[in-house]
Amino acid sequence: MSYKVKLELFEGPLDLLLYLVKKDHLNICDIPIAKVTEQYLQYLELMRLLDLNIAGEFLVMASTLIHVKSKMLLPPEPSQEAEQEEPDPRSELVKKLLEYQKFKEAAGVLRQKELLRQNVFTRAPASEKESQEVYFEASLFDLIAAFSKAMKEIPKELLYEVIKDEFTVEEKIHDLLHLLLNEPSLSVGNLFTRSRNTFEVVVTFLAILELIRLKEVVIVQKELFGEIQVMRNQEKIAAYERSV
Repeated sequence: MSYKVKLELFEGPLDLLLYLVKKDHLNICDIPIAKVTEQYLQYLELMRLLDLNIAGEFLVMASTLIHVKSKMLLPPEPSQEAEQEEPDPRSELVKKLLEYQKFKEAAGVLRQKELLRQNVFTRAPASEKESQEVYFEASLFDLIAAFSKAMKEIPKELLYEVIKDEFTVEEKIHDLLHLLLNEPSLSVGNLFTRSRNTFEVVVTFLAILELIRLKEVVIVQKELFGEIQVMRNQEKIAAYERSV
């Protein structure tokens, strides 16, 4: 299968680092660099296997993490130890992460205000308001984590099964959009569980990514790092309705 996905909205390396730190509830000022480096490289390997378009900055960050990890493994030189303590090799990376986190949080606040402003002149029926649920926007790294979990849960014997290419990304995109006509949202976990083999899991994942790129769907969670739901992009639907 050769299907390359190019996502302009794909988060950068600092997003991935922040995701790994928050997912495992790590102290951002005292990052266990060996653990984070290992997980970061695992995500990059998954992205490579899925033929995602990995920007060069991801590889630069990978080399930075490996460099920091190697510096922390080396014992200090005797002369330096006697004179003064060597600065923490992680300090520059932590500084960048903290600054980036501030900007990301500020952007999130502005985004929420934008959404509130969009609803100023609308009035939904009382019953509809009561049934509305609040969702968090999920990260693409959440989606990769769900995909990785699904792949690990597939029985190993199925990985060696010779399977005819029964699915295409285009067909799966059509199937997902058809399902979303009847369902307000689709659970990513259920979509992966219902897949009949490894190949269908991969095709489903790529179809979701392509729909995100086309802005046809959004991925959301009811809580941070919770179950991921795929929903139609209401902003695009509203824009289409205004244009016709």
